[in-house]
Amino acid sequence: MRRSAAFFGAIRWQAWVAVAGVVTVGGFLLAAPRPGGSSAPDIAPVADAAPITSTTSVALSTTVAPTVASTTSLAATTSSASSTTSSSTSTSSSTTSTSTTTSTTSTTVAPSTTPPSGLLLLDVLAFATITNEHRGGYDRDLFDHWISQGGGCTTRDVVLARDSSTPVQRDLFGCDVVAGDWFSVYDGAELTDPSDVDIDHVVALKEAWDSGAWAWGYEQRRAFANDLSDARTLRAVDDGANQSKGDRDPSNWLPPRQQHWCTYLGDWVAIKVRWGLSMDQSEYGRIRNVVRERCPTWRIEPVDPLPAFPPPAPAVSIQPIAPLPVAPPTGTAAPVYFENCDAARAAGAAPVRRGDPGYRKGLDRDGDGVGCE
Repeated sequence: MRRSAAFFGAIRWQAWVAVAGVVTVGGFLLAAPRPGGSSAPDIAPVADAAPITSTTSVALSTTVAPTVASTTSLAATTSSASSTTSSSTSTSSSTTSTSTTTSTTSTTVAPSTTPPSGLLLLDVLAFATITNEHRGGYDRDLFDHWISQGGGCTTRDVVLARDSSTPVQRDLFGCDVVAGDWFSVYDGAELTDPSDVDIDHVVALKEAWDSGAWAWGYEQRRAFANDLSDARTLRAVDDGANQSKGDRDPSNWLPPRQQHWCTYLGDWVAIKVRWGLSMDQSEYGRIRNVVRERCPTWRIEPVDPLPAFPPPAPAVSIQPIAPLPVAPPTGTAAPVYFENCDAARAAGAAPVRRGDPGYRKGLDRDGDGVGCE
């Protein structure tokens, strides 16, 4: 089932109202009432007892795409000013003076541990298609990756520069990154040498292939492998952590740094739903269980829908070609066969002697080497 972009635009507006609907009256924070007088969330959480079936399939790959918003702090500060008046009266030459001082008191609300708006991760997870993976046919070369992005820079160069906490140093004669400062969210490693940094496809290329990319055309596979429109698709991480991950999904691998689990799973779900990639049963179950246990209120923000991609080229059917008849070598006589002696006599070949064309033991009954005597 496909949902329209207007539908997700309405959800985004409602999520904004859920945060922005706060007014201050007399120094107090009041939540603005929702339409209909209800203060319940706009999106109901997934029920714990909801069954998992292989027919759950609502793809958003061409309408709207959720992306994971990193944890942000929501702090509200209210200030109330109270005036304290102290009067001091001094009598000097029949003169009285009064002085007034003002003090300010501020109250700070503690930061929240989840993004303040967006869609519940568990709700977005419900849009995933649950089915068995497609096995076979994968080749990394089918995904044209690290392509040119202009100015002599490749996709890898762009991500290295984007994810460095300081401006990167580049080769004097090109765009190659030669130094920077990277924090690997997978394992907490701090890196300065780009040779120690891998650009990880959060959803690995083989995992994407097994989950639906096998049916994509060249342009869509190329766009996925070099996606710079969503910063969560590609990550600059420690090469050792990336190699330990390989092409495994969350049922078999999660980052060693557990503080990143909820963000990682949010990224994973957002990418899969955005690109219309399926999940298998164990993958879906592990994600659901970890999110319910660790961060059931985690939210992710919608992102722009994917562009339209040309359909894959039709498969070319190759018909087998019948072998051409082989002519006998030049100068070689065609084999001679006489069904019986009458045929040999009619051909003027009788008697047929051993070594003559057409001689065979069936024509030489007495075995003296001469047939059809």
